[in-house]
Amino acid sequence: MSDPNSERRIPVVERRKSERAPIEVRVDYSTVDDFFSEFTQNINEGGMFIETDSPAELESQVQLEFTLPGDSEPVKATGRVVRVTPGGQGEARGMAVEFEELDPDTRARINAIVLQLRTQPR
Repeated sequence: MSDPNSERRIPVVERRKSERAPIEVRVDYSTVDDFFSEFTQNINEGGMFIETDSPAELESQVQLEFTLPGDSEPVKATGRVVRVTPGGQGEARGMAVEFEELDPDTRARINAIVLQLRTQPR
């Protein structure tokens, strides 16, 4: 007998284009109304997850500033909130932010640290 709820289940679609690398750095971010300072949980070439009890609204634009390990120049970027997680059941509360409008130098700096983090033994 088939499960009557199976037709209602929605598959989870993985939108991330590349694997995340764990990293914890302070990130200052602002929305139209507020300014926050929190920590990242992970990063990849396309964005980052910011652990926060006060995530911005889905699809809102945020201004980001953070300094990558071993780098003295802060990264300044614009991002868009693409996912908000409520937390619980082993999942952190926060938001996934997709980078927008990164200049080539900034993108190269982020790509270099992500590659380095991925190749480090865990």
